[in-house]
Amino acid sequence: MSLPKPLMRGLLGKRLRFHLPIAFALSLIAAAAFKYGVTEPRKQAYADFYKHYDAIKEFNAMKEAGVFESARPTGE
Repeated sequence: MSLPKPLMRGLLGKRLRFHLPIAFALSLIAAAAFKYGVTEPRKQAYADFYKHYDAIKEFNAMKEAGVFESARPTGE
């Protein structure tokens, strides 16, 4: 008793018809999960931070701390 020959003709097309829609759906799910799980919270965090951020106050605090060598503190 011998083994039957494997069916090779049309195998790639048959496997693609099965796996391609699954791959496409999983990629869409992954993209949506990344958008709503990573980018949207990050954008919200940036918006919350810059809502009350005062750049001049921050610059003056760093200048007083001596971070910048080219800017002198106002007391000198």
